[in-house]
Amino acid sequence: MGKEKIAITLDKEYISELDRLVSEKVFANRSQAIQEAVEDKLQRLKRSRLAMECARLDASAEKVMAEDGLAEDFRRWPPY
Repeated sequence: MGKEKIAITLDKEYISELDRLVSEKVFANRSQAIQEAVEDKLQRLKRSRLAMECARLDASAEKVMAEDGLAEDFRRWPPY
């Protein structure tokens, strides 16, 4: 995946915390720390969105559709 540079502005307390983590060798540098934080946040947002969408599904209707699809697929299977 290609990378691009961006400029961000953070509160001094966050920068101090980043610098502490870098000095403790938790991260190689600020960029790595920020990149991992952004990746983590994006993954969490994807999971929470998926959970919200799943919660909106009607379980009984989904079951009926799944069973209908399975029955159709089963008729296409070759005899053994």
